[in-house]
Amino acid sequence: MTTKPLVKEKRTLQVVNCNNLRHEDDDKMGFGSRMDCCRQFVKYSLIVSNFIIFVGGATLFCLSLWTLVDRNFMNELLDTNLFSGAVYVLLVTSLTICVLSFVGCVGASKEVKCLLLTYFIIVVLIFVTMFIGGILGFVFRERVQQTMRQKLRSSMSLYGSRRDITESWDQTQERLQCCGVDSWHDWNRLIPESCCQEIFGGQRKECTLLPGVTNLYSQGCLYVTTSFMRDHAAVIGGTAIAVAIIMIFGMIFSCLLFTMIE
Repeated sequence: MTTKPLVKEKRTLQVVNCNNLRHEDDDKMGFGSRMDCCRQFVKYSLIVSNFIIFVGGATLFCLSLWTLVDRNFMNELLDTNLFSGAVYVLLVTSLTICVLSFVGCVGASKEVKCLLLTYFIIVVLIFVTMFIGGILGFVFRERVQQTMRQKLRSSMSLYGSRRDITESWDQTQERLQCCGVDSWHDWNRLIPESCCQEIFGGQRKECTLLPGVTNLYSQGCLYVTTSFMRDHAAVIGGTAIAVAIIMIFGMIFSCLLFTMIE
């Protein structure tokens, strides 16, 4: 007679224990599902970020090519390794960004920790390189202008004797509508025809005999060339800043996904 309550008590304890275990399992499953949702969110956020980074890198590459081609007519006059070197570095960097974004997408979609770690390290290096490059460009901007002034003045003495220099000066003055380095007075009254203002259809006013502000370009080519290059640099710099901002999100998402992968 006394054993029945004991049996019922044991059964009650077993039921309670089973219920507790079931609740614990449900809590674990709920936590696991929430973690899985977070991981999926981070994963696809990283993929989207890398797609945007790829588009930005491709845009940066095209802009760098455009800068090289668009200033091709000034190469003989300027011959500045600083500017050309910076553009070539941008070309290589933009290509690296495109390849890296592909690596980031593969690492995120396949959840490969090795690729994610490689992606994070290279993104940090590129980000630091772009940051240092921006600082150096700002610091040495005056030096670039001084170098351009020296190159333009030294090339003026070769006008007429060297065909490449002559053609480069003519193309620069015609396209940018400028004359001389600082003004048309730099030519010492020997005004090239390319300094004359264009009327229409390639026809120009006569300015070589009686030069004046009414028949020739009054602005110096140094100022116009500097503005021309500054406009290119502003477009490229704005694109680079936008890419760098997205790269920050790429670093954050890759780091989070790396820690979430078991």
